[in-house]
Amino acid sequence: MDLSAINGCENFLIEKGEECSVKVPYFEFTKSVNKAKYLTIVEDGKLVIKSEAKCDNFNDPDSKLSNNSAPVLLTRLNNNKPFTLTARVTPTFLETYDAGAMYVYFNEKYWLKLAFERDERARTRIVSVRTIATSDDNNHDIVDTTSVYMKISSDIRTIGYYYSVDKKNWQLVRLYRNNYPKEIWVGVSAQSPLGKGTNATFEEFSLTENSIKDFRLGI
Repeated sequence: MDLSAINGCENFLIEKGEECSVKVPYFEFTKSVNKAKYLTIVEDGKLVIKSEAKCDNFNDPDSKLSNNSAPVLLTRLNNNKPFTLTARVTPTFLETYDAGAMYVYFNEKYWLKLAFERDERARTRIVSVRTIATSDDNNHDIVDTTSVYMKISSDIRTIGYYYSVDKKNWQLVRLYRNNYPKEIWVGVSAQSPLGKGTNATFEEFSLTENSIKDFRLGI
């Protein structure tokens, strides 16, 4: 893997983001990227984050569609320890590519988002985008529900991404070696790349210092 995207950038996120204190049950988001803290409301354990018009995070390989403006709320993790982040996400789907997403984030050129997104045919599906300088783009399963559970888990060596409609049966979306630095950030976001803006609701948060046992089944 080419890690040139992060060389010399250890403090990039600190410089770009703003400190914040957005508390949800069991943990706190402490970093705001792209004005996220001003676009977030927490009530009764639910976090609603708003995306303004034409906001996205995507580093287009040919640069034509590059856009790094979506609001992201983040919390810092020690990547030398296992972790599992889980939440239920309910996006408001208005236009193509509207989505609610969960992130593993190091800096603007090194991250992955797991999104519940409206596609080009107005179907709602799971999407993942992994960025190492430039972004790939992967459309996964169509999910015909208003909400999904998302999960990101690491045992230090491996990191996996999953979704579920019932929080019992988990579907693997993506799996790869955990090559992130010793300090990373995880968090949530909303996006509206083509639209006039939207929002996504996150609830039933869980962030633990342990990993799942079976990286194929997500449990």
